[in-house]
Amino acid sequence: MPKDNNKTQLIGTIKPTPISEEMKKSYLDYAMSVIVARAIPDVRDGLKPVQRRILFAMYRLGLLPGAAHKKSARIVGETIGKYHPHGDMAVYDALVRMAQEFSLRYPLVDGQGNFGSVDGDMPAAMRYTEARLAKITEELLADLDQNTVLFTPNFDASEKEPSVLPARLPNLFLNGADGIAVGMATKIPPHNLGEVVDALRFMIEEIKIIKQPDISAVKQQDDLPPHPQTETTKLLNQLLNTDQARQLPSRITEDLHSCAANFDLDSDVSVEDLMEFIKGPDFPTGGIIYDQKEIIQAYATGKGSIIMRGKAEIQEKGKGKHQIIITEIPYQQNKALLVAKIANLVKEKKLDDISDLRDESDRRGMRIVIELKASANPQKTLNRLYKFTSLQTAYHANMIALVRGEPRLFTLKTALVEYLKHRKEIIIRRSLFKLYQTLYRVHILEGLKIALDHLDAVIETIKKSKDTETAKTNLIKKFKLSNLQAQAILDMQLKRLAALERKKILDELKAKKDLINSLKTLLAAPKKIMEEISRELLELKEKFGDPRRTKVIKGRPGEITDEDLVKEQEVIVILSRAGYIKRVSTASFKTQGRGGKGVRTANLRQEDVNQEILSANTLDEILFFTNKGKVYSTKVYELPETSRTARGQAIVNIIPLEGNEEVTSVLTLAKG
Repeated sequence: MPKDNNKTQLIGTIKPTPISEEMKKSYLDYAMSVIVARAIPDVRDGLKPVQRRILFAMYRLGLLPGAAHKKSARIVGETIGKYHPHGDMAVYDALVRMAQEFSLRYPLVDGQGNFGSVDGDMPAAMRYTEARLAKITEELLADLDQNTVLFTPNFDASEKEPSVLPARLPNLFLNGADGIAVGMATKIPPHNLGEVVDALRFMIEEIKIIKQPDISAVKQQDDLPPHPQTETTKLLNQLLNTDQARQLPSRITEDLHSCAANFDLDSDVSVEDLMEFIKGPDFPTGGIIYDQKEIIQAYATGKGSIIMRGKAEIQEKGKGKHQIIITEIPYQQNKALLVAKIANLVKEKKLDDISDLRDESDRRGMRIVIELKASANPQKTLNRLYKFTSLQTAYHANMIALVRGEPRLFTLKTALVEYLKHRKEIIIRRSLFKLYQTLYRVHILEGLKIALDHLDAVIETIKKSKDTETAKTNLIKKFKLSNLQAQAILDMQLKRLAALERKKILDELKAKKDLINSLKTLLAAPKKIMEEISRELLELKEKFGDPRRTKVIKGRPGEITDEDLVKEQEVIVILSRAGYIKRVSTASFKTQGRGGKGVRTANLRQEDVNQEILSANTLDEILFFTNKGKVYSTKVYELPETSRTARGQAIVNIIPLEGNEEVTSVLTLAKG
């Protein structure tokens, strides 16, 4: 082989490169590797590479829903050794998350053992836990063995792995996704299966087919069909060593694949139309979401902030006391941290109406009990919980996924259309695979039928042949059989000559020919392909559909103002002549009996006296009239609360008095 002198001269040559260019190229390579191979899910099956490889490894290990659980360490080892050459803890963490009911709306792994909790407890080590595929995961892997997806070499080319799963299940929207890559991140909320299926079936009804297929060229039923395991004419020729096989074009493959796949999907369906079915995210932990406008924006643009609240109920306990019961918390929030935060707020006197706090959660569900004092206003205490804790938070949607290896920001509609395109290709590839298998079987059955129709002549031909190869050659020549048909006749058992066995062959031949016609009809009609997708989706809904967990409220939650957080109580407002003001709880004073000495209201300077003493409510408005004819107003709760004997705060810190301006009188206005 002649040497390329130019290439030879480059070997060992140092090529000067600006460091900025090298850094740019290397960093971009690294960034794309993280985006494509780690952090961002594929829009078709909704899985990141590590998740897909774990599920495929479990599938290859036979860990199907009916099988026994196997050690997680074995699954992690299989995944690392064959498909995902990264750290074992990274793989185990991904496995654990797919088994957590509070992380995934529809868990993909059936775990046995400690897989963590909503309190943030760590899962047990992989040597202690066991796992197998969940029942619903079978729908992600369905038809994987029917040439439905492309398989690519693994990291050392010793194994093959699927580039994507067939995904009969619209997993991207059912379980959502979270991932941080380089320069971008994805955050897709989970949804209810029944709602997503209804939206997809509605889209299928409204879909427009572009480029109608033409299969007029597909009428080669008499051609020798390809073997189901061969994909190219070259391999077919190696298998069938006959003149007919050598001349066989890959016409059936080319014609059917090109005509059936030669249509695209388009739709005029709007986001509002889809939201007639998909009301909003449906989180595994339940809770409440607000503001339909924000949800529409998230679905229409791919980005949006959705307000989430936990489910809390105020219950009357008796004797004038109340308690707040929290049964659901916002998605991805830690229950233990929430309870600890409430306890800290009580210690810091920001929630002084709470008398007791208990976490009574058990296997039956979540239950956080907050006991309130008799003097507490339950709704205002709940407002403070929303304001200061994770009982109310926001889900910041950023729906980025991969399509053909490129990250894209998806809207609700475009993501669902991409899923339908994927399912269309899966149906076509599956139908082609079945067609090739059936054509091959029909070819064999037709050979057996010829043998049964000429049974005596076939037996005579075989008897007169000196060996098997000669018998095969004589059969091919005398009865115009193919190499495969002749071999099938030679392999036929004597029991197949019985009348019942003959009928079975003829019945099977008829059934296979009917199946061929059915598959060709399906592949010729895009509408039938879409109807097949719709039928499979309906089966999913009937099999795995469940009620919505997250309640959707169309309006925004009420804005929590400072007034909503203030405890309503009666107080005494005291203003001194020197301009010091304060509010004191009425509990600081008591009724004086006969002969009492009274109580001191403040440690004032000798020349200072109390000018105004008013009874008011913390929610009242207080008006200050000055010697300049001005009136200033503020809320009573904004006045400094002090002890009975404290001097208070200078009023110039409350209202903007001028240098020689003084307050001459004070008046309170009741709330409302």
